[in-house]
Amino acid sequence: MRCPFCFAINTKVINSRLFCSETKVRRRRKCQICNERFTTFEIIELIMPRIIKNDKIREPFDEKKLSISMLKALEKRNIDLYSIESAISNIKNQLRSIGEREVKSKFIGKLVMNELKKIDKVAYIRFVSVYRSFKDVNEFWEEIDKLECNK
Repeated sequence: MRCPFCFAINTKVINSRLFCSETKVRRRRKCQICNERFTTFEIIELIMPRIIKNDKIREPFDEKKLSISMLKALEKRNIDLYSIESAISNIKNQLRSIGEREVKSKFIGKLVMNELKKIDKVAYIRFVSVYRSFKDVNEFWEEIDKLECNK
């Protein structure tokens, strides 16, 4: 690590500890040239795959978009925030675990549907109706029947 004071490369870690829910490491360092002390933080950088949209445009994964779409489906449902955060975390973990650099947006949609089905059936139906562009009430009933059969 380069010293921010004299820009020397020779620095020594004098103290390390976990920080911020054990997801970061805080390190106290000392420059061996000018003897100044400074703090650095290390975090794990996990790279998410790029998303291939239906129109073939590629874009970076956006957790905010994922969160917004799930929250819309869960709007006015009595679901605790921990369940929602856990579902989002599960989706992100599944995306990382497949080891692909790019995934189709349909794959993410299926992951979202699976998580919503576990959390709340009404939210699942809401999401599926928009995601699959239901045209009439019969499509709602067909999806509800599928849910009832899988009990």
